[in-house]
Amino acid sequence: GFMHHRKSLRQRRSPLMARNNAIVELKLDQERDTERKCKNTDGSYKCDCPIGKKKSKNKGHCQINRGGIAGGGHESRNPLLKLIRPHPNPLENVRIRTPHLPVGRVALNPSAIAVSVFGMTVTASVSVTMRLRLRKINFIRNGGELMKQRKVQIFTEAELAKATNNYNDSNKLNDDHSSSVYGGIIARDTVVVVKKPKDEHKSIIRQDFQDELEFLMGRSHKNMVKLKGICLETEIPLLVYEYIPNGTLFQHIHQNTSTILKSWEDHFRIATQAAHALDYMHSSAKPPIVHGNIKSMNILLDKKNSVKISDFGTSVLISPEHRHIIATQKKDLLGYIDPEYLVTGMLTTQSDVYSFGVVLVELLTRKKLYVTESGESINTIHHFISSVEGDTLSNVINFEGASEGEMEKIRTVAKIAVRCLDQSGANRPAMSDVAQQLANVNPSSTIEEENDETEREVDAEELSSCLSCLGMDSASSCI
Repeated sequence: GFMHHRKSLRQRRSPLMARNNAIVELKLDQERDTERKCKNTDGSYKCDCPIGKKKSKNKGHCQINRGGIAGGGHESRNPLLKLIRPHPNPLENVRIRTPHLPVGRVALNPSAIAVSVFGMTVTASVSVTMRLRLRKINFIRNGGELMKQRKVQIFTEAELAKATNNYNDSNKLNDDHSSSVYGGIIARDTVVVVKKPKDEHKSIIRQDFQDELEFLMGRSHKNMVKLKGICLETEIPLLVYEYIPNGTLFQHIHQNTSTILKSWEDHFRIATQAAHALDYMHSSAKPPIVHGNIKSMNILLDKKNSVKISDFGTSVLISPEHRHIIATQKKDLLGYIDPEYLVTGMLTTQSDVYSFGVVLVELLTRKKLYVTESGESINTIHHFISSVEGDTLSNVINFEGASEGEMEKIRTVAKIAVRCLDQSGANRPAMSDVAQQLANVNPSSTIEEENDETEREVDAEELSSCLSCLGMDSASSCI
């Protein structure tokens, strides 16, 4: 046929013609398979596949050699090559995807780094400048210039942050619904208490608190916690008080291990001192200062076990029209609140008188305001009033160890308490009358009207006591 005829013609061709034809076929074959490397031979040509591939038997193209090392278009017959044959790579067909990065971002550009550092520096500088400006705005807005003229001690925000270890939880002494209280140390190892109002109550801070704070800073009573200074650089001013080491009256009333209330004379003395402090607030201030939050937890005892009324700063700062927001947030405060205020929304000096009457009941009975007996909840105030009116005080007061004279004094103080607890403020005695009546009951505890107390530094013993309790919780004696 055609193939036999083609072969016969090829055999009769001259060597030159055969060579020329071979060159043509070489070119055609190489065009069909670009992987093979072809070269001329005498009257023919030869094509080899690259290393790792072999010539296909059917199509003549190169294909991957999966049987061993290939070369020259055929399987290697050298047995030594089998010994160095590489093992199949298990990752040969695994595609590893790498993120595409523009060439310009692969290398660290010194110029870009310099620009970034410069930008960060400028941002930090602007941030510091804004903070300083905000502090200055707060200082002016809170009446700082007026305070400076009146020589009120003013602390910077940085000073108080340093004193309290940046308001660390280990320095927290108390935490309630309106503020957090932190212990700290300022210049000359003076221990202070920093009161920080909570942000959620900033809308009820009075705008005209400066004059009232000035009164508290300019005058003092030996039975009131001394306000040592104020920080005006924050949106809500921070109050700085002296440190009182011996805890609250509440703790000593309800802890059986307390030795401060070991005699009835101690009870009378504490009641009288607290009454004189409130009388001072009501009578000496023009206009009068209403504490608004009298309770046993806000009556502190110093190292000599003398009374120190605290938390009057909050009373000064919070508007009367918003008082109910603070007063009714906790159930344990409700028993101290003047019932007339709950109706009218008006706080007066008589509101303090009612709250003081509650403290007297607590002090005499050493019971909490609500107790449970035989599964029944009992209101201690109502029970106390009924006992006084029915002459059955022994039902609520433990007279064990009291002399006949002391029992008579207890009855007198109980009657004073009932008068303070009258539902109508108009029928309650003034705080000055209460203080005088208590002084008559126990003349030895009469407090001098003149305030001869001078500012003192905390001694080493008191400092050590404070530092040891800074890490305690709000139930500690550090308040």
